Amino acid sequence: MATSSNGKSAASSAPNGKATPGGTHHKKVGKPADELLTPTAVPAHKLVLRTLRRSDFKAIKEIMDQVYSNMEGAWSADEFSALIRKFPDGQIGIEDNGRLVAAALAIIVDYDKYGDKHTYAKITGNGKFDTHDSDGDTLYGVDVFVDPEYRSLRLGRRLYDARKELCENLNLRAMVAGGRIPGYATYANEMTPAKYVEKVRNKELTDPILTFQLSNDFYVRKIIRGYLPYDSESKAYATLLEWINVYYEETEKLIGNEKTNVRIGIVQWQMRATSSLEDLLQQIEFFVDTVSGYKADCVMFPEFFNAPLMALTNQDSPAVAIRAMAAFTEPIKAKMMELAVSYNINIVAGSMPVYLDEKLFNVAFLCRRDGTVDEQYKLHVTPDEASYWGMRGGDKLKCFDTDFGKIGILVCYDVEFPELSRMLSDEGMKILFVPFWTDTKNSYQRVRLCAQARAIENECYVAITGSVGNLPRVENMDIQYSQSAVFSPSDFAFPHDAIVAEATPNTEMTLIADLDLDLLKDLNSSGAVRNLRDRRKDLYSVSWVKKTERDDELLAQGEERMPKTSSRRKAIAAG
Repeated sequence: MATSSNGKSAASSAPNGKATPGGTHHKKVGKPADELLTPTAVPAHKLVLRTLRRSDFKAIKEIMDQVYSNMEGAWSADEFSALIRKFPDGQIGIEDNGRLVAAALAIIVDYDKYGDKHTYAKITGNGKFDTHDSDGDTLYGVDVFVDPEYRSLRLGRRLYDARKELCENLNLRAMVAGGRIPGYATYANEMTPAKYVEKVRNKELTDPILTFQLSNDFYVRKIIRGYLPYDSESKAYATLLEWINVYYEETEKLIGNEKTNVRIGIVQWQMRATSSLEDLLQQIEFFVDTVSGYKADCVMFPEFFNAPLMALTNQDSPAVAIRAMAAFTEPIKAKMMELAVSYNINIVAGSMPVYLDEKLFNVAFLCRRDGTVDEQYKLHVTPDEASYWGMRGGDKLKCFDTDFGKIGILVCYDVEFPELSRMLSDEGMKILFVPFWTDTKNSYQRVRLCAQARAIENECYVAITGSVGNLPRVENMDIQYSQSAVFSPSDFAFPHDAIVAEATPNTEMTLIADLDLDLLKDLNSSGAVRNLRDRRKDLYSVSWVKKTERDDELLAQGEERMPKTSSRRKAIAAG
């Protein structure tokens, strides 16, 4: 368990037979008696146990380069940063007089997903640590290492004690890790791995790693082969070790549990002439009332569902008419916020034009049933939107928190740019909502096919909806084509055609669909293919170029921004 990113032992056997944390064998060197009597012979220590910070990487690298000098040295900065961002409380260090001298790193996993036959590469996501699950039940040891100068201070035991305390404070069931048995190489021709482990347990033999782990209250749950296939010292065997948290209490919240089954409703909206804003609001409330009657968690309206109001502006120019229609956006948003609360349903309010600082935008609003509201600007405007209306794109992308999980909203054309949904997926999005407006079937097919691709490549659900009918007096919004649908990933647990539900084309109707979010977790860990986990981050990445408030928000929250992974990185033996 106390091992490095490349499998090198971080707990070695001292001459007295006791295991000491570190990376090489510790050898005592005698000193002259007069030197031992001087005050400088006993260093003045001031040890502080604390969580690690990204700024600690330089010190971490220096220690690891010493401990693992013959096995590729330290982790990459991106790998270290990924752990800090994903699970800051699980990365523990010890400093002495301000100098970092030891560290223990860990993640939380849902252990049932991996079982006792896992490999280190699988349970740590090949060093990407995207297997960390804050809702998991097990603390998994990733690495432990101690500065060679400090091996006599038993800092390894102190780090393990801190991990146990963390496990108790987070009410985790257990702490688990896989440990190499490098001492087995000497006895491989004489005994089985099971016999070797038994002798170490009975203190007939000493193993540089296992002895140290057993002395820290771990027990050997199982012996597994192939944990680190290239570990010749252990003959590819490893011990699966576990420490049980006796204070663990299995709890089930009666209220406020994270939903695993989500019901969504989408409105395939009929474009029809309206005589007033009140008429339009009445139509909106009808659909909110209808969908909420099915106990749905969310309802979505199409892009520019309020286009009938353009006919009320009495403007011949499309550019002038849509700017006049933008004056209706605020009262419609206010009404939909009211409806979200009174009908106890979250509303993805399609999209509406917003005229701000003499700039015209296309904005989707999320009206939550707790009374809060958020917004997503359409980032990519179509050539028609630019030429007819003078519309421009926004510059921020948001992943929204809701009471049924993280969601994303991409307005129409935006879903045709895969980079956006990939960044949302990296922030935990499970359902992508796509309100659209298309006039012809070929335009609709672009949205539909891209939405299906987004569901597969990001292992999420995607819901799309548009409008039907016609508006004879509204230029550039006169005809509509839509077939609303909900798409899933394509694997055995999902519908055979990856379509959860779909509406009748060009017919006003609602669509209700139940989405099982647990299926997404299963897909990520054991799907026939695993698009998210199998990405080659050592070769490519997707990043946000323009610095906006979003960057500051992500840094403040400590969320991952797709760290790169060294191409030379090997699987890490557990710590």
